[in-house]
Amino acid sequence: MQQEEFLKENIFNDLENLKKEPDQSIFYIFSELDFEIVLKKSEYFGIGIYKIESWLNGKSNTILSHEDVKKKATDPRWYKKAFSELKSKQSELSYSATYKVSNKLLAREKTKN
Repeated sequence: MQQEEFLKENIFNDLENLKKEPDQSIFYIFSELDFEIVLKKSEYFGIGIYKIESWLNGKSNTILSHEDVKKKATDPRWYKKAFSELKSKQSELSYSATYKVSNKLLAREKTKN
């Protein structure tokens, strides 16, 4: 199982991708409510989140990275706090992130199927 497939099946399932333009890369933008679900599922599976990007009216607004706060990408404290800060600064934002699914998790999911 590849990372993109894992994310689609386990994290992004039943959520609406607000990015409508066709693109070669797998890139998702979510509403605030959906992104909160993404973060909860990411924490459950132990997925790393390298950066969170907020979007306003289809344009990149703010980018926060785990390196900014000197935390591991898999530490949910950093991305929960970052998301909370972004939400409190501006309403009507949408969100995207860059993820890392461990090879161990991908291998475990592969053996399930």
